[in-house]
Amino acid sequence: MKCLLVYDIPDDSIRTKVADVCQDYGLDRIQYSAFLGDLEKTHQEELMIKLARRLGKKPGNIQLFPLCETDWRGRKVIILEAKADG
Repeated sequence: MKCLLVYDIPDDSIRTKVADVCQDYGLDRIQYSAFLGDLEKTHQEELMIKLARRLGKKPGNIQLFPLCETDWRGRKVIILEAKADG
């Protein structure tokens, strides 16, 4: 199932560790603090437990949104690549 994970974490080192865990689970960074990828339900729960441990008692907000196939097909995307100078 497609999942979108977004977070807002003020601490740089914890934010980096959270990003590393997301990549370990095969999620792709789509924005600075947003990842997207396929995760089975058991992996979703496991990932959130690991992220909660990484966050510890530090302030932060981590949210995981499972996306059903209908919602995924209905997404709207705009991507504009920067032009190379020269």
